[in-house]
Amino acid sequence: MSNSPDNFDWDKFETQGFGGGYSKDEKAEMEKMYDDTLTTVQEQEVVSGTVVGITDRDVILNIGFKSDGLVPVSEFRDLPDLKVGDEVEVFIEDQEDPNGQLILSRKKAKIVSAWAKIYDALENDKVLEGVVKRRTKGGLITDIHGVEAFLPGSQIDVKPIRDFDVFVGKKMEVKVVKINAAFDNVVVSHKVLIEKDLEQQRAAILNNLEKGQVLEGVIKNMTNFGVFIDLGGVDGLLHITDISWGRINHPEEVLNLDQKVNVVVLDFDDDKKRISLGMKQLTPHPWDALPAEVEVGSRVKGKIVNVADYGAFLELMPGVEGLIHVSEMSWSQHLRNPQDFIKQGDEVEAVVLTLDRQERKMSLGIKQLTEDPWTKQDVLTKYGVGTKHTGVVRNLTNFGLFLELEEGVDGLVHVSDLSWTKKIKHPSEFVKVGENLDVVVLELDVPNRRLALGHKQLEENPWDTFESVFSIGSTHKASVLEKSDRGAVLELPYGIEGFAFPKGIQKEDGSTVEAGESLDFKVVEFSKEDRKIILSHAATYGEEANRMAKATKKVQPAAGAEKAPKAPKVQKEAENKSTLGDLDALSALKEQMMENEKEAGVKKLEAAAAKKSKDTPGDEAAGEDAAADESSEEESKA
Repeated sequence: MSNSPDNFDWDKFETQGFGGGYSKDEKAEMEKMYDDTLTTVQEQEVVSGTVVGITDRDVILNIGFKSDGLVPVSEFRDLPDLKVGDEVEVFIEDQEDPNGQLILSRKKAKIVSAWAKIYDALENDKVLEGVVKRRTKGGLITDIHGVEAFLPGSQIDVKPIRDFDVFVGKKMEVKVVKINAAFDNVVVSHKVLIEKDLEQQRAAILNNLEKGQVLEGVIKNMTNFGVFIDLGGVDGLLHITDISWGRINHPEEVLNLDQKVNVVVLDFDDDKKRISLGMKQLTPHPWDALPAEVEVGSRVKGKIVNVADYGAFLELMPGVEGLIHVSEMSWSQHLRNPQDFIKQGDEVEAVVLTLDRQERKMSLGIKQLTEDPWTKQDVLTKYGVGTKHTGVVRNLTNFGLFLELEEGVDGLVHVSDLSWTKKIKHPSEFVKVGENLDVVVLELDVPNRRLALGHKQLEENPWDTFESVFSIGSTHKASVLEKSDRGAVLELPYGIEGFAFPKGIQKEDGSTVEAGESLDFKVVEFSKEDRKIILSHAATYGEEANRMAKATKKVQPAAGAEKAPKAPKVQKEAENKSTLGDLDALSALKEQMMENEKEAGVKKLEAAAAKKSKDTPGDEAAGEDAAADESSEEESKA
């Protein structure tokens, strides 16, 4: 053959050199054929390579370049079944290192490829699959092709997630919702995928929603006013008042999170966005099971479930309650706070006052368990006129105070019946609410449940004695309590008050008496009926004093003395002939009698003051002195 080695022209070959036997066209064709067998590669890009060899340290890959590349075998741990001939993606780090070796990286190829898929998923609304690596604050960290993405807790599911650890290590489909290229942060969501799946279910539920329809749901959230129930993509509110016929304070008392419950549709708005649900409506109303024995006048027992300002609610059985008004808690006519009688949670017995099964209303009373104190047989003798009692001040008014003698028995003490000597404008000046006060019964009206009481009547009226002590023209030391344009209020001995007009408070030097001063005042007017004493300091000096002296010298009959019969004319003439000495003796005798009466009155007032101090060791002595004073008074009158 012409192409056999024996026919080859070696001399011609040696003279032309290597490759010299090709023409230009042949050389160009040969170069083209050679270039077609190589791949043009660029650094920092991802290419596909074929495994041509595996060693203990490296995996040899052919990417169609003039030389093969090496990749550490550690980067193929996720491919334990890797073999020659498999194709993998690698990242070109360097076309030729100092040793002329092509450097490749599968790890970087995975990252670059992952970011490309992530950006593509965001732009084209694609779903990616990741693996939850660990839990972090506020959510989960998900591995998406080697890139860590953040999955917020609120984006895990449509219902609140309370335990994130159950998702660690599990695969999860997500959608990319946000990429922060500056920090290489990716935020993904699993909730949006669930919401899409629920749209069809939600549409089906809303289209078929009707009042009275019974549905099954799962409790997804609990609040103090109710619970939100997932009906399969649609949330409904089960208000706390529609959970049970009985009264509950918080839904957690009877329900739990993630609990499956049956509910009935009570109402929904036109847009079907708000759905009101009920649970107690699935059971019969407890009023329908109320025993027939419960009727007006019967006694019932229950538990106090609520206490308000106006009364308390007694629960006979779950869903059946009666109101105990505060006025039905005590026979006392003064309304008080219900908390003073009962507390929430108390077991109470009561009497049925009214009952309406149709309206499902009931009123109860607890005071009816005891006898009305005004209907007791001994009320006429116990609270007869003149009987003495001690009560508690319950209320103060401008005209007096109300005193509670016992529960249900109250009496009125008028402000004028508090003190004989002091002019009290308001009862608060004399006593306070809650204090005890001794009284005597003045009037009793059983049919109208009224008692008139008095405090000053416990003591003898001192004005009978004041009439002799503060006689007109007598002078006393008095202190000015207050001063006004109308005059001055004076404090006299024994705690009695008097009054002086502006003209009577002028001093001898022309100035006026000031509050707090103590001066001599002369009595110019005395009225026992009106309990009024008018005094004057000006009457103690000058012309006013002379005028008062003349007035007091006029003959006045003594108190209680009978008017003497008119003397006959003969006797009158004889009297006209009386000597001046006889008139002086008569005047002296009269002044002596008035002085004796005054001293007796003073002793009587002092004895009364000593009698009040019952707790002091000198009580008995004071009593003896008082008796002695009374006897001396009788002697002076004689």
